[in-house]
Amino acid sequence: MIDAHHHLWTYDPGQYPWITPGSVLAQDYLLPDLLTSTDAAGVSGTVVVQARQTVEESEWLLGLADECDRIQGVVGWVPLANPGVEEHLEKLSAHRKFKAVRHVVQDEPDDNFILGDEFNQGISKLRSYNLAYDILIFQKHLSPAIEFVDRHPDQPFIIDHIAKPVIHNGRIEDEWRKGMAALAERDNVTAVKISGMVTEVTNDNISEATLKNYFDESLEMFGAERLCFGTDWPVCLLRIESYVHWANSVRAYVAELSVGEQNAILHETCQRAYQL
Repeated sequence: MIDAHHHLWTYDPGQYPWITPGSVLAQDYLLPDLLTSTDAAGVSGTVVVQARQTVEESEWLLGLADECDRIQGVVGWVPLANPGVEEHLEKLSAHRKFKAVRHVVQDEPDDNFILGDEFNQGISKLRSYNLAYDILIFQKHLSPAIEFVDRHPDQPFIIDHIAKPVIHNGRIEDEWRKGMAALAERDNVTAVKISGMVTEVTNDNISEATLKNYFDESLEMFGAERLCFGTDWPVCLLRIESYVHWANSVRAYVAELSVGEQNAILHETCQRAYQL
């Protein structure tokens, strides 16, 4: 298995204001923790993803990737809306493990941030550096995300956390289904991560059947060749007890699929989308 989405950090409340002090996330998560968790889950490779919007963090993650063969790719951050973004892209893309860029669009106060001119000018430069772009949005952002994807037909896009639906036990959201079906029609949406679902559940308890239904819907829309396993560790620990828990959940989701479909979801899609 390859984990297409996890984070690492040295916890500092000033640097990670989105982490609630005293929560399970308010501590360091570094390479020894990653290796222990991935070993236990039978995960042989990972893609580490930015959690702070600084170039310094991107450089730090690449340094960790140099130390650890388990990390096969890095999704970093650059100031895409800055006219000088190419200087950062030039420097970071010289590293063989720098595979993609992400901006935390979900936290922007403007729901149409993803359609901003300066931001899109930055996106238009990624293809020259052979970089994918990770789309991190909530369900409510799906409509502008579709327009965004259409503006860049030659740019590969990867959808994080199945676009973060508002998950209520026992049902699938129509807004999510409609938006994702539209994205599935776009060939430049190269991958969708089966990750980050547990933290979107609104109920006190998590219905495994509901999460499986979201997986099944995603599979029907995108096919196994565009789905990939990811944990969103350690963020997932807000709702489940361990890294292994989610890895086993996804193994159960794919258990009845063909070997080829299982291989696609568990490692091949990630390898292809991020050119690992």
